[in-house]
Amino acid sequence: MYLSTEKKQEIFKQNSKEKSAKDTGSSESQIALFTHRINYLTGHLKTHPKDFSTRLGLLKLVGKRRRILDYLQKVDIDRYRAIIAEHNLRK
Repeated sequence: MYLSTEKKQEIFKQNSKEKSAKDTGSSESQIALFTHRINYLTGHLKTHPKDFSTRLGLLKLVGKRRRILDYLQKVDIDRYRAIIAEHNLRK
């Protein structure tokens, strides 16, 4: 698999709210994981443009990330702005 357990723990450790590999539920860590997966699937679709099942999965991931970002924007605007700047996301 393209994303090993060690890689996931590294993503969580770098981007989580508590800077811990065990913090998998915070919005920051989930958005970081979704962003990593979205970037990977985007590259896959550039080489395999007719892979429609992967395209559907990609759109679902983008929707999940968008919902988490909308929640975070309502709850804590400073954390939202920090995540947008850190991951170079556009609104």
